[in-house]
This record gives sequence, C-alpha cells and structure tokens, in this order.
Amino acid sequence: MKGKVVFIGGGPGDPELLTIKAFKILKQADVVIYAGSLVNREVLNCTKEDAQIYNSASLNLHEILEIMEMETGKGHLVARVHTGDPSIYGAIGEQIQYLKKSKIHYEIIPGVSSLFATAAALEAELTLPEVSQTVIITRPEGRTPKPEKEALSLLAEHEATMCIFLGVQMIEEVVGDLLEHYNADTPVAVVKKASWSDEEIVRGTLEDIAVKVRKSGIKKTAIIVVGQVLDPREITPSKLYDKKFSHEYRK
Repeated sequence: MKGKVVFIGGGPGDPELLTIKAFKILKQADVVIYAGSLVNREVLNCTKEDAQIYNSASLNLHEILEIMEMETGKGHLVARVHTGDPSIYGAIGEQIQYLKKSKIHYEIIPGVSSLFATAAALEAELTLPEVSQTVIITRPEGRTPKPEKEALSLLAEHEATMCIFLGVQMIEEVVGDLLEHYNADTPVAVVKKASWSDEEIVRGTLEDIAVKVRKSGIKKTAIIVVGQVLDPREITPSKLYDKKFSHEYRK
C-alpha cells in the first residue's frame, strides 16, 4: 500500500472553519505535520489518539520532507496542515516539487484563507461595483525579496483594494509606499488573528493607521486592508440583482 501526503488548508483560526474534507483527512491521518506558529492547535483535536504530530515551526525543509518520505514509505497517510489556504504564502511549491521528483503521491485540499476571514470581520465586500473590482494580494519586501515590478509603491498606482500580508511589523514603511498614489484619507483596517477568540481590529486612514497600530501593540499575524471598499460613500447596487437587468436565469 502506497502512502500519501495531503496538504490541508487549516483555515484562519476558528476550528469550525476547517472544511469537511480536511476534517475527514485529519481524522484518518497517521501523521500530522502542522505549521504551529500559525495554525490553531485546536484544529487538530479531531486526530486519532495514536497519530504522530509534528510542529513544523521547529523543523527545516529537509526535515519535513524526510518525515514525509519515511512515513509514506510505510504506507501512512500524512496530513500537512498549513494556515488558511496553502496557496497563499504557504511555501507548498518547494514541497510539491520534491514529492513529484520522489514520485510520492499527494493531494491538496483548499482552505478558508485568513484574507476572507479578515473581510468577514470587517463586514466588507472587497469588490464593490464602481468602487473596486480588483483585489491585490501582496506583501512588502522584508527578508524575503520581491520582484522589483511588484513594489508596493507600484501596485498602489491602481488604487485597487489591497490586502497586505506580513507587513504590520513595518507599518510605517508600508504606509509610505501606499501614499505615493492613494490619498491620505483612504480607509485602512488592520485585523489581527481573524476568526480567533482574541481577534483584534484597528481602523483608520493612511494618515493615522501607523500610529493606531503602534498604540495597539499589534506586531504579527495581521492583515492590512486598504481601499475605499472599507468606507464607500454610496454603494451602487450590483447588476446581478437589478430587476431591470436580465440574464440567462432571469428575463
């Protein structure tokens, strides 16, 4: 019997936001490798009593891949649990590359991204008609470099809804880049640990958000959302439900 690695989006934090499909895999898994620095440990409450559980926060890539190869070689089911949805800053690409080369079977189960938990916490529609129809998901350059064309100051030129991961610890620099194109009164919100019991929200504008964030003490596990969708002057109704607008399901 061949083993298998299943990449799971563990959701943004609230254990009830784990998908049913991911829940079923966790209940069956012989081995669980989870990103302990971000994933809520309560998500793993459904695992078997004898499941081996590894916290990848203390492991390097080689050690993680070694566990995967060893355990799948025994015919075991390995659940690799990433925070939110693994396709966004999940570092799964390098793991998949190795599994392909090693001919180890794998599957990916999507999850609820912390971005969407953030939007829910803010009670915001990120794509309001005639306000913004584009969402930019990005991060500032830190220890991990970015392509030059993806600099925040260049992306800001679009004045679209921007969702910035991994940037709250350098909020002043982020604001400085955004102000090259966004107006100073552009609404901004910072959400720490969206959907967790200790979720925290700080709202402001580009003019005052850095000061407010510093006063709040938020330094990590937060998303910055920028754009007029957070405080629209007036919401234009969607054509989808306009009684004068016809489509294939409604004449």
